Amino acid sequence: MKLLHFVKNDRLHLGVQTDRGVLDVSEALAQFPAPAGLQLPTLVDEIIEGGTEALAALASYLELVNEKGAAADSVWLREDELTYGPCVSRPNKIICVGLNYRKHAEETNAPIPEYPILFNKFHNALAAHNDDVPLPKASSKVDYEAELVIVMGRKAKDVEQENALDYVFGYCNGNDLSARDLQTRTAQWMLGKTCDKFSPIGPYVVTSDEVGNPNQLEIKCLVNGEVRQHSNTEDMIFHCDQIVSYISRHMTLVPGDLILTGTPEGVVLGYPPEKQVYLQDGDEVAIQIEKLGVLTNRMVAE
Repeated sequence: MKLLHFVKNDRLHLGVQTDRGVLDVSEALAQFPAPAGLQLPTLVDEIIEGGTEALAALASYLELVNEKGAAADSVWLREDELTYGPCVSRPNKIICVGLNYRKHAEETNAPIPEYPILFNKFHNALAAHNDDVPLPKASSKVDYEAELVIVMGRKAKDVEQENALDYVFGYCNGNDLSARDLQTRTAQWMLGKTCDKFSPIGPYVVTSDEVGNPNQLEIKCLVNGEVRQHSNTEDMIFHCDQIVSYISRHMTLVPGDLILTGTPEGVVLGYPPEKQVYLQDGDEVAIQIEKLGVLTNRMVAE
């Protein structure tokens, strides 16, 4: 199932992307109330927290709305008319993995990590599909980073690698935007990683059952239509199950936590210095991962 948030009357609303369009769940409930006893969440975050029962309730309700046929046309929305919100709106943690693709480590002349390199972003970094992203005045070297994002679905502490993906709700596209001059100013990367709207995610959270194996997904980044990154998640040094297991041994993961799993080769930082052209006002960055749709954002001067 593909779940999303869109903005209506200054509030986030739950949408379900289907072949027929996006189901406006709140509008559907107003027209076709859920059967007695069917508890239906109205935000993606609530579905994640509700787990398999919440997903099953939503699937059941979707069948009910589909049965209404033409009479329910007003509850279906066109994606190109939506104002999106972040597909997960209130993560407890945003955890990122650095240097997690072999070819990316090689292009930046970095040693292959022995353990996952972890850093964090904060809630201010969240942005949605089609949001404008401000280029900070304090930086002249903002870089793109296409990343697969793990969305946790269950509380996870000390989980084994072989069971780790059982704790994952789904996946989405992410862009780990990085102000390289701020990132490398000190030994700590945080300043260059968590500027406002430096973590666009979306447009959807796609549930694990639809994605299948997250370690074999094509991943791309395009800047103004030009392919800059093109790889596969199989090039990860630490795969998704390893990452979830490793993090859970050091901190408790909870439903809605986001894990950005690293970026492949092709970032501006990996170019020779004379060929490094960082993101500029008006540039459009599109992140495309197999089965997850396309996340697009425009860069604007702050």
